Amino acid sequence: MLKKIERITHKLSPNLQKIIGNTGWLLADRVLRMGTGLLVGVWVARYLGPKNYGIFNYAIAFTTIFNTVANLGLDRIVIRNIVRQPNNKDEILGTAFFMKVLAQIVIIVVSVTAIIIIRPRENLIHQLVGIITVGMFFESYYVIDFWFQSQVQSKYTVWFKNIGLVLASCLRVVLIQIQAPLLFFAWVYSAETALSALGLVVAYRIKGYFIQAWNFSSKCAIELLKDSWTLILTSFVIMIYMRTDQLMLGQMIGDKAVGIYSAAIKISELWYFIPTAITSSVFPSILKAKQESQHLYHQQIQKVLDLLATVSFIVGITFSLLSYQIVNLMYGQEYVEAGTILIIHIWTGLFVSLGLVCGLWTTAENLMQFTFIATANGAVINIILNYFLIKRYGGTGAAISSLIAQCVASYISYILLPKTRKIFTMQTKAILLPSLLNRLFQYVKTVIR
Repeated sequence: MLKKIERITHKLSPNLQKIIGNTGWLLADRVLRMGTGLLVGVWVARYLGPKNYGIFNYAIAFTTIFNTVANLGLDRIVIRNIVRQPNNKDEILGTAFFMKVLAQIVIIVVSVTAIIIIRPRENLIHQLVGIITVGMFFESYYVIDFWFQSQVQSKYTVWFKNIGLVLASCLRVVLIQIQAPLLFFAWVYSAETALSALGLVVAYRIKGYFIQAWNFSSKCAIELLKDSWTLILTSFVIMIYMRTDQLMLGQMIGDKAVGIYSAAIKISELWYFIPTAITSSVFPSILKAKQESQHLYHQQIQKVLDLLATVSFIVGITFSLLSYQIVNLMYGQEYVEAGTILIIHIWTGLFVSLGLVCGLWTTAENLMQFTFIATANGAVINIILNYFLIKRYGGTGAAISSLIAQCVASYISYILLPKTRKIFTMQTKAILLPSLLNRLFQYVKTVIR
């Protein structure tokens, strides 16, 4: 068996071997995070109870929406530019870093002001939002991760970022043991971001690079914003329709409903590390394939869509069948209502996966403005459906709204314009099971030969 695997591995191109290795490291990172989320995160949820857990997740959802703007949609743009202009990496990284620092400062002020206006008499939520946004400031250093992704060398960031994760997890366990109040968990949440940022700085230095070499260029900043402004809006809109359900539940039903719903989506989103890791690893390769051949470029995208659709179906079916048992095992009877929510919400993963691949395609095709249109469609539909369905069905209505919105944003919207129908057709091929299974069989047969 081992000889057969070795023979198959040797047949793979060096570039594909590199992608597989990088994906393996990213998967290892996410598996570790998933493991700590299951062990420590669930322990925290049980300790806090549905109401306090709901308040905490409401604050995180609120700050995440604003923090998305502070990230400036630079992730794929910076990676793309470094791949194209490796000699200008210090200027690209330095410019992106200083842009994100300025944006984070503005967002801290805006988010704290906004929560005071929206929930004026709830000091606990004001403090939670303030603490979490300050911690998110350290995400400016995550530009270092863009460099390692562009080089398909994510193993270095995995090593050092997870030191922060492990330390923060240990601190959460200590807080549970000493019966600490909710605010302390917010401080640990922020500390984890700061420790991960420190780990990235150390990894960058060990590889022989210096942050001091970074420099800011106004010309580069204008070019980055010119390419990323639609991605800023898109990311903001994505967060609206991914987190508005929690915010609207909190406003319309109460914090306990947010806690139960959050428990379900924590499980539902656990496996998102797989499509994220795969798309992050293949992006540089897809960009290079586009420069070589349109046929090779489309072939690579179809293979990624097929792979992620297959994983989505497996996860969706499994979790739908075992939802109540999983919720009861993890969270206990207090969160039993989360089982119904999980059955519905788990299927958003299929469209999340398709959407991640579409993000690669629109960036490569320089059609980022359409991504904004598609996600805006999803956001509007989600808000409208949430308004009507949450009133009647609570958390279950929010899950239905999220599923429909994700389908519209990541799939249906791409049929609207002639320029985007190519990716819609490729997505459809991936979703149709008979066609998908036939292509997977052909891929496997080709590799084994």
